[in-house]
Amino acid sequence: MDKFLVDLFENQQYDDNSFFLLAGPCVVEGNDLVMEVAEKVSVICKNQGIAYVFKASYRKANRTSGDSFTGIGDELALKMLKNIGSTFSLPVVTDIHSAEEAIMAAEYTDILQIPAFLCRQTELLIAAAETGKIINVKKGQFVSGEAMGFAVDKIKNAGNDKVMLTERGTTFGYQDLVVDYRNIPAMKAHRVPVIMDVTHSLQQPNQTSGVTGGNPSLIGTIAKAAIAAGADGLFIETHPDPSKAKSDGANMLKLDLLEGLLEKLVKIRKAII
Repeated sequence: MDKFLVDLFENQQYDDNSFFLLAGPCVVEGNDLVMEVAEKVSVICKNQGIAYVFKASYRKANRTSGDSFTGIGDELALKMLKNIGSTFSLPVVTDIHSAEEAIMAAEYTDILQIPAFLCRQTELLIAAAETGKIINVKKGQFVSGEAMGFAVDKIKNAGNDKVMLTERGTTFGYQDLVVDYRNIPAMKAHRVPVIMDVTHSLQQPNQTSGVTGGNPSLIGTIAKAAIAAGADGLFIETHPDPSKAKSDGANMLKLDLLEGLLEKLVKIRKAII
């Protein structure tokens, strides 16, 4: 595990040979939700020896419809994320969408995440790098694993070596994604930790209903294959009741299914190392 990750997880007990996990609801819907998910997932990960980062977007900027839920307010949501970190001794990751947001979100979180559609935005990458935080860049659905080396270079050339890359599927037609697992070793060749975004890879975007669809029945398949292919970490959006989630419910994992899935993934990880 890279030194910056060792430092990130210094307050957790975990198996050095296991993968790490970024997990939580898609967006901060309210304090009760984020507290429930953080508490339950942190216990599960501790029992499984998995290092854990709590994930939630403080605001959703990329929505299909203009009527879609975007958030409860930036400052309020960011304060809730910071409280999660202090209450459960967890690192926290959230998405940013502009240089101004990088500066703001860095005050409350440990990892800044660059959404896939913005992975080529030079000004955003440099602004994120200059905060000194860990930067997780999601691979665009239109970009190869090899080409993500340019994003890594932009961040490192700005003076920040704490970079991770995340695979989240490749556009397949107008309304579907496929996962090319060659991207995992291709991005690991950039000498950064590589994460598999299990749930977003199963999105079915651009639906005429104005709501993104998904195929959550394949979450286990995508996750197992990613661990077997050598992913260092997994990204999983989870919710107690995905049918009531205000964003990305169609491709989330129901919270009570997470423990069973992680148990299987730990076994696969042990088999390949």
